[in-house]
Amino acid sequence: MARTRRRAGAPALRRAQWTAAGVLAGTGLLGLLLFALGREQAWQALGGGLVVSGAATVLGGALGFLFGVPRVRNGSGEPQGSYAPNTNLEQVSDWLTKVLLGVGLTQLGSLGERLHQLGTALAPALGGAGAAVPFAAALVLYFLVLGFLAGWLVTRLALPRVLTETDEALDLFLAGQDHDRRGDKVGADDLRMRAMQQLGLFGDGTDRPAAPAVQLPPGPGAPAGPDGVVAEVRSTAKRSALTADQVRELFADGSETCRIQALALMQGDPSLADLPSVLDAIEHPRSGFEQYHALLAARGLLSQLPAAGALRLRTAVAAQLVDPQGIPYGSDRSWLAEKILSRLPAPVPGLVPTQSTQPAQPTTATAAPAGGPGGSPPSNS
Repeated sequence: MARTRRRAGAPALRRAQWTAAGVLAGTGLLGLLLFALGREQAWQALGGGLVVSGAATVLGGALGFLFGVPRVRNGSGEPQGSYAPNTNLEQVSDWLTKVLLGVGLTQLGSLGERLHQLGTALAPALGGAGAAVPFAAALVLYFLVLGFLAGWLVTRLALPRVLTETDEALDLFLAGQDHDRRGDKVGADDLRMRAMQQLGLFGDGTDRPAAPAVQLPPGPGAPAGPDGVVAEVRSTAKRSALTADQVRELFADGSETCRIQALALMQGDPSLADLPSVLDAIEHPRSGFEQYHALLAARGLLSQLPAAGALRLRTAVAAQLVDPQGIPYGSDRSWLAEKILSRLPAPVPGLVPTQSTQPAQPTTATAAPAGGPGGSPPSNS
């Protein structure tokens, strides 16, 4: 309940944050505008003030970034395998932060004099009058602090999420390589797909159900949610006592839960797979999640399909790709469907039925040269 309440209040909090940032920036710019209008050369003062305020904001944002770079926790956050996160930026941030703090504390007594010198140096850009000296110093301080707060907050709130998502995607890619080395092509493709979803590479992701698709608790280390439950069913398929007929009956039960469970078993053990069931889930899916796992099951069948079965699979997948109500372009399903088509043999023209009532000429044309003089094809006239 508390989590739902926080999620519902997130848009209002975000609007309040943007409003506060706009008010602070607008106050500084309004003060600059009013000051410039009182100068003899108003446009010069306004342009110089905008440049000074922009430079101070950028400098403050850079300092805020250095102070806000997150640390990698010891013992966690490191991807599996031989890769580890590069912490050079964290080390540089830590070093520069300490240097800047040390230098700033030693020069704290002469801060007023330094600000006066800075205002004197920038006063010509703001009109050159006596009032420009304190205003230039105040302008730099205002936008320097504003930029620092903005840089620190953005870095503190956004950068950890981006780094975490990238590390999780790297974990999934490396786990997919492990599955590939073990010969689990279906599991490897599923992990790679989820890694690309984590990075936001798919414009329209598969609509995963809110509740687990099958009522089976995931094992240790398995991802949470429907993906983890299906992965657990897939990993136990070869140890299951179910037969191919029982898996086919499970799919024929009709409910989405049973259909997805049957597809997960087919993914884990191709000997349990049933091509008509897989084609039915591809052509008439109950959800995008079911169609996604039907494509994964078809991926595991590629090496053992006969020519007629490969042709039926190619036809079904290609039809879903061109159907406006079928597989969305740029989604994880379209990526998987295109990969399946690339691994299927090209259709033989003689095996594809045509709608024309005229007799098929290619067979005669290709057979005639064997008996024709000189091996030349006969004339069509």
